[in-house]
Amino acid sequence: MAEHTSSSITIEAAPADVMGVIADFARYPEWTGEVKEAEVLRTDGDGRAEQVRLVMDAGAIKDDQTLAYTWAGPHEVSWTLVKSQMLRALDGSYVLAPAGPGTTEVTYRLTVDVKIPMLGMIKRKAEKVIIDRALAGLKKRVESGAQ
Repeated sequence: MAEHTSSSITIEAAPADVMGVIADFARYPEWTGEVKEAEVLRTDGDGRAEQVRLVMDAGAIKDDQTLAYTWAGPHEVSWTLVKSQMLRALDGSYVLAPAGPGTTEVTYRLTVDVKIPMLGMIKRKAEKVIIDRALAGLKKRVESGAQ
């Protein structure tokens, strides 16, 4: 079983506001450093993204990937890799939990398997950097009110 990396952050906003930013894929290029393009390819009956194409540029790693999203109620979304040039697997999730009035704890879990050989320790460090940047960007975006 693959090891995952996870981290959490507290955001000064209600869970619905946080999930609103997470679910707005078209605006990812505005607040994430790595996502250069985002296109929702398919939605479910509730209008939530089921499949999203992301063009990524994370410095040394550039990728065009398609992810499949699964929504588990209003406070959890997970994804798996459909196709990629650089990755064998990419599984992740955001889980939101109320953490007091107007506050949400966001936990991000990520497992990445790259096609090029990479030491486990280096891979987990890269996962941690990805998670920490994503959580910091999410917090900044949500708390700025730019939804």
